[in-house]
Amino acid sequence: MADAGDNYDVGGMFNDPEGFYEPEPEPTFAEHPMCSGEGNLLWNAGRMSAFYIEERAHDLIQGKDVLEIGAAAGVPSIVSAIKGARTTVMTDYPDPDLVENMRHNASLSASMIPKHSSLYVDGYKWGNTVEPLIAYLPPGENRFDVLIMADVVYSHREHGNLIKTMQQTLKKSREAVALVIFTPYEPWLLPKTEKFFPLAEENGFQVKKVFEKLMDNVLFENDPGDEKLRRTVFGYEIRWSEDELK
Repeated sequence: MADAGDNYDVGGMFNDPEGFYEPEPEPTFAEHPMCSGEGNLLWNAGRMSAFYIEERAHDLIQGKDVLEIGAAAGVPSIVSAIKGARTTVMTDYPDPDLVENMRHNASLSASMIPKHSSLYVDGYKWGNTVEPLIAYLPPGENRFDVLIMADVVYSHREHGNLIKTMQQTLKKSREAVALVIFTPYEPWLLPKTEKFFPLAEENGFQVKKVFEKLMDNVLFENDPGDEKLRRTVFGYEIRWSEDELK
C-alpha cells in the first residue's frame, strides 16, 4: 500500500489529449430592431413580447410599473423602459453571469431611456419572497401594473411557483395584466405547457389568448419536432378574475 507521503510522476497519463473537448463557443448577440427604428441587444417569444409592448405602449406601458420574470436578455424590459414605463424591474434566475449579462444589456440601452423612467436589474428565483422586487417600486406602491413572462411556461415543474409570483406581484386592478408569451420549442410537450393556463384560472385569474404568430424561421434549425409549431409564438393576457377584485 502506498504511503500518503509518496509522490508519483504519472507523466500526464490522466490529462485530456489536445482537442479532446470542442472549444467553448464564442458569445453571440442578436439585434432587436424596434418599430421606431432603434436597435437593441433573442428568442422569438422575447422578440414578439417586445413588439407587442411597443405597439401598445401608450396604454399598456407609459407611466406604469413593470416586472419581467425570466428575462434572459431582457429586451422586453428595455423596450418598456424606453417607451416610458415609470419603473421596470428586469429579473432572471440569480446566477451571477446571467445577472451580469442583463446588466450589460441594460447599460447598452441607458442613453435611450427617458429620465422619468427607471430600469433595475436583479436576480430572482420564481416562488421566492417578492419583497426585494417590491422595494424597487415608488413609495406607496406594492405591486406591478404589468408582468412580462416570455418563454417561462415551458418549465412545467415551476408552474406553481410562477403563479405564486403572479399572485404576489400583480396589482389588484382590472387594468393590471401579465403577458405570457411562448414558443413550443419541444412541440410534443405543448400539452404540458398549456396546463399552465387552467392552473392560473383555478388560482384567481382569467386567461385570454391574444395572438398566434407564425415566424419566418425556426430558432434552432436542427431541433426535432413539428417545424410549424417551433416557428409559432403564442400570446396570452392574464388578468385577475372578477371574483378576486370584489
